[in-house]
Order: sequence, then C-alpha cells, then structure tokens
Amino acid sequence: MITLYPFAERIAAHLKARSQTLAVAEASCGGLISAALLAVPGASAYYLGGVVVYTAKARETLLQIPAPAMQGMRASTEPYARLLAATVGERCGADWALAESGAAGPVGNRYGDAAGHVCIAVAGPVESAVTFETGLVARSENMRSFAALALGRLLHALEDTHQETRRPVSPVRS
Repeated sequence: MITLYPFAERIAAHLKARSQTLAVAEASCGGLISAALLAVPGASAYYLGGVVVYTAKARETLLQIPAPAMQGMRASTEPYARLLAATVGERCGADWALAESGAAGPVGNRYGDAAGHVCIAVAGPVESAVTFETGLVARSENMRSFAALALGRLLHALEDTHQETRRPVSPVRS
C-alpha cells in the first residue's frame, strides 16, 4: 500500500521553514492529498485550504471558474490542472498550489482517457504540469497513486526552489 504521510511530512517541513502556504484542488483523489497534508501536526501553519472539484458544478460553485475560462478545455488535461492550481492558489492567497484531475477507474472517463490517467499541476515560485498513466484499473489504488504522484511533484518543486535559494558558502580566506 502507498503511504502518503512521509511525502506530507517533508512538504510540511519545507513550507514551515519558509513560512509559505499551500492550497489544493483535487478531483479524482477525492481529498486524499488534503487528508495527508492535514495529518501532519501543525498543518495550520501552511495549509490554507482545499477543494474537491469532482464535477463541473463543484468547479463552478467552489472555485467560481466561469464558463468562458473553460473554452476549448476539458478535465483530465494539463491545461485544466494548471487552471485549477492557479485558481485555488489565487482564491486562497497561497504561495503554492497543487491540483490534479484524472480518471481513477475502474473504467476511463468520458473523454477517452483510460483508468489510471492523471494530470498534476503545481503553481507557485515553480510551475509545472505533468501527465501520468499508472496502468492500473483499481479505483482505490489509482486514487492513492495519484495522491502520491501529486505530493511527489510538489515536494520536487519545493526542493528545487530550496536548492536555488541556498547560497554556496564561500571559503574563508585569511
């Protein structure tokens, strides 16, 4: 079984050390990402909020993404995941945002994506979007895999920015 807590602990440590915040928009994970992040003691120091936008109605109601913003876009794509991340980050005033949209299974979605297809986006000082295919059809396994992949992407982004902000120590010269 995939364990999400170690990812969440490392993410929490990075965010707390920098006094930065995070917001989350989930679709096919159904709240697993937020649950992992909130399981870390002291989550209120960095976790501003999250939404599960499993349907178009939820997206319109909870994130207030207007129909024109969806022109030429569909769920379970990188542009859509980017839109979710940018919107939840902006609405919450977060330094970082994480979003995912996919097809957990046991069958694919109405757009033709197979079960196990997920798009993940990170918004903040580093922005990225990526598509993964797990090759699995089991819904609960995909949901956990998607959450682990999303947390891993966020952790990677946090570690990348940590490396960029570190300054090399100059040798002492006498």
